[in-house]
Amino acid sequence: QVQFVESGGGLVQPGGSLRLSCVFSGTSFNHRTIGWYRQAPGKQREWVARINYNNGTGYVDSVKGRFTISRDNNKNTVYLQMNSLKPEDTAVYYCNDYINTYNWGQGTQVTVSS
Repeated sequence: QVQFVESGGGLVQPGGSLRLSCVFSGTSFNHRTIGWYRQAPGKQREWVARINYNNGTGYVDSVKGRFTISRDNNKNTVYLQMNSLKPEDTAVYYCNDYINTYNWGQGTQVTVSS
């Protein structure tokens, strides 16, 4: 059974940084493309970043140059380093398989506010 558990969120001031973690349970992690997504209050969930099996990455325009996605296949974990955070980054952040979406986890809340 495939499962994703997100952590690392919190309250941070504008301009601050956070690192989110996504721990995967299941099979074939090394071959999967994993994505980070976010959902702000009153908005639809949107894709933020993805990383494929050979560390190729992609980002939504609004986070390019500020966010970095990475993976540790030995730990079945994908990270999202978020720098220069803005209030508009406030959302619940989720991870999932980018190709075949599975059940969503509980996510981790990121709040950017002074």
